[in-house]
This record gives sequence, C-alpha cells and structure tokens, in this order.
Amino acid sequence: MAKAKMKQAVIPKFSSEAEEAAWWDTHRSEIEAEIRQRMKQKKPLTLGNLLQGAKPSQPVTLRIPKEDLETARRLAAQKGLGYQTYIKMLLREALAKNAGE
Repeated sequence: MAKAKMKQAVIPKFSSEAEEAAWWDTHRSEIEAEIRQRMKQKKPLTLGNLLQGAKPSQPVTLRIPKEDLETARRLAAQKGLGYQTYIKMLLREALAKNAGE
C-alpha cells in the first residue's frame, strides 16, 4: 500500500508579527506532522552524521599559555561548544582571512 503524499505547507507572507504568530499557532500540528514525515524520509542531520563525512584530521600537540586556554574554555562554554572545537573554529577563520589577503 502506497503512502499518501502529504500536502506541503505553504508559509504565506505576513503583515505583522501577531499575524505570523497566529498562523503558526493555527498550523502547528500540520507543520509538526510534515517535519516528522520529512525526518523519516531523510537521514537526520546530527553531529555524528556530519563527522562521518568530515575530512580526516590529524592530532597535534600545541603549547598554549594557561591564560589563553582558560579564556578559550570560558568563551567556548558561553557558546555551548567544547574548547577544542572552538579553537579549531578560530583557527579556520584566521586561516581563511589570511589566505584571502
């Protein structure tokens, strides 16, 4: 038995935030059903799935002043990231910026 195709929700343009809020409130159940259906059809986007497709990395050892490491840990925590992930993000940004010069 073939699955019935869901009618895709079309989100209209809104003239006010109140109108938009009312539309989302009215259509919440159908939007949630559509999201659940799409999640069943596709592989969910998770950190694990992203890492599986990531380029290989190589471990390195760096000597970093304690103050810099403490600062990186604090800033990473504020962003909800691990400090090593945060440091890699900063490194990538700096490399991309300098590569463009």
